[in-house]
Amino acid sequence: MGIGRFAFTPILPMMQEDAGVSITEGAWLASANYLGYLLGAVSVMAVPIRAASGIRGGLVTIGLATLAMGLQEHFAAWIVLRALAGVASAWVLICTSAWCLDRLAPVRRPLLESTVFAGVGAGIAIAGVACLAFMHLHTTSTRVWIVFGLASLVLSAVIWPVFGVGDRTTFTSRRQPRRAFTWDREWIRLTLCYGTFGFGYIIPATFLPVMARQAIQNPAIFGLSWPLFGAAAVASTLLIGAARRLVTNRRAWIASHLVMALGVALPVLWPGIVATMLAALCVGGTFMVVTMVGMQEARDVGGAHATGLMAAMTSAFALGQIAGPISVRYLHGADGSFSAALLVACGALGTSAYALSRPSLSRPGHSGVS
Repeated sequence: MGIGRFAFTPILPMMQEDAGVSITEGAWLASANYLGYLLGAVSVMAVPIRAASGIRGGLVTIGLATLAMGLQEHFAAWIVLRALAGVASAWVLICTSAWCLDRLAPVRRPLLESTVFAGVGAGIAIAGVACLAFMHLHTTSTRVWIVFGLASLVLSAVIWPVFGVGDRTTFTSRRQPRRAFTWDREWIRLTLCYGTFGFGYIIPATFLPVMARQAIQNPAIFGLSWPLFGAAAVASTLLIGAARRLVTNRRAWIASHLVMALGVALPVLWPGIVATMLAALCVGGTFMVVTMVGMQEARDVGGAHATGLMAAMTSAFALGQIAGPISVRYLHGADGSFSAALLVACGALGTSAYALSRPSLSRPGHSGVS
């Protein structure tokens, strides 16, 4: 899933170099992937399917869609393929979460749950290191897509037997019968803040290597930004899993938004490669943490209706991801600067952190930072 969703980011500078892809075209390709993720998240809630089947189908689709990126040269085909990879990535993430939940819930070991989410960061880091090597070898983006596609299919074949045919984990068993629920201010607040998170993190998560390349042309240096992003995601996810008893979900969420806002603003306030690398640490070290604690907070707040709240938050997150790259299209400076878009994202993240810190008005006795 780390390849299906995020391999495009370190490949984009290579596509700019050898395929002439512009920042605007890169933004549309990114948004296509995020639109696919939204459609995948909605469809997996509606289609009754075994989790193991969803994982297997999603893994194969990611591999084939990634491979096809290197076999096609038409921009319209790339749009469709990135959208398809987004759909499959949503299926893999959601189905894997469901499949693992059944097995990890009785164990009550938060670090194991964190390890599952750390897989996304591991995929990001591996893709980043591979692209760093490919740039050193002057490999074309077309060949990189083919290598990543084949690697995805090989890895899928290796783990294929884990999801045995005897697995009966389904989504309909968890979501039926449907329960009516009433929106309140707390639901709206969490949904909007989670959507803001999707908008705030996705700009550096899409264009970080491009920003690093603008700061310094040496691929051996700017290429480090994405492996650093992924490594930070792995480390922070494992650390928060080990410290879950020391900090509440809401406080971890607020702190992560503030650190992420700082990371988003750093390249604007302090232009240069050092600030870009620090941004990779700040954003990479918080985006999977917010994913984890945000869903946990939804379970706590939603109670019997948590599924509806999680679905709403996930949809808002996907919409925020779509809006992020599109905003770059309109705020991208004539000189190639991302400053305006980054400042908008920073302001949105800071505002959402403040909103999360306010006491709840919808449920008496509940503190917004409890």
